[in-house]
Amino acid sequence: MKTLSQLVDDYLRHLSIERGLAKNSIAAYRRDLNSYLGYLEKQKITNPSQVTEAQVTGYVSSISESGALSANSVARMLAGVRGLHRFWLFESITLGDPSSMVKPPKLPKRLPKAISVSEIEKLIEASGPDPKKLEAGEPDLARVRDRAILELLYATGARISELTALNLDDLVDPTMIRLFGKGSKERMVPVGSFAQSALEVYLVRARPVLVKKGKGTPALFLNQRGSRLSRQSAWQIISDSADAAKISSEVSPHTLRHSFATHLLEGGADVRVVQELLGHSSVATTQIYTLVTVDALREVYATSHPRARK
Repeated sequence: MKTLSQLVDDYLRHLSIERGLAKNSIAAYRRDLNSYLGYLEKQKITNPSQVTEAQVTGYVSSISESGALSANSVARMLAGVRGLHRFWLFESITLGDPSSMVKPPKLPKRLPKAISVSEIEKLIEASGPDPKKLEAGEPDLARVRDRAILELLYATGARISELTALNLDDLVDPTMIRLFGKGSKERMVPVGSFAQSALEVYLVRARPVLVKKGKGTPALFLNQRGSRLSRQSAWQIISDSADAAKISSEVSPHTLRHSFATHLLEGGADVRVVQELLGHSSVATTQIYTLVTVDALREVYATSHPRARK
């Protein structure tokens, strides 16, 4: 009989090979399931068939009551445990699933934070020079790159990890880009004219100079050493641009993604189109953005309609 640790390895192998999960996702699952195994070990459980619903509930309670994890993190860890038990049931390692009726903690309802179109424009303008107004001579390479990064993030709704993973080959043509989302899922996203212009200037005037400083890389966005730009550096670029634009609200890479989705829906885009552009597997994930636009409609109505006010 295999040990619990070996059976978890089998499950992770299944996730990697059969479901095609990325290495980062597998590593996250391993961390979460190692926590679960540690709990089962304290309960002196050595066989999957020994696990009961009460023990799964006890595990969830123990990580919830520690106060070290958010409700979202606890829900994520329970999801990993459920997946493991479903796999054991499917593989006939156990005769039942003790986790099926265990409920995760209630998650707080948090709406995505978006900034206005005018704030987006200020943010992008603060990041670097307008590609249509560049003067002759050597431009500030970093700022040309930064402008292209912010333009592309807002134009495509890409996650920061998707942007930094981009290679030159992912620029299918000037109007389309290939993104690889969670689980290495591929999607094609249009690129607007402003982002096209910024990318063209970056590719023609900045990237050739930057790439000479490194050992050669297919990465689209490079740092000052000619290597692939890291997520942390891209995050800092956005933060610095927000400071330069004097935007008071908090701005993160996801702010641009949230703003992309919210502004599309406010402009009349179908929620399923936005789902496809964002790379969400379920439309339910995308529909949270409709709550933002509904709230905005209520606010405009309340302040504008003559008989809406008391």
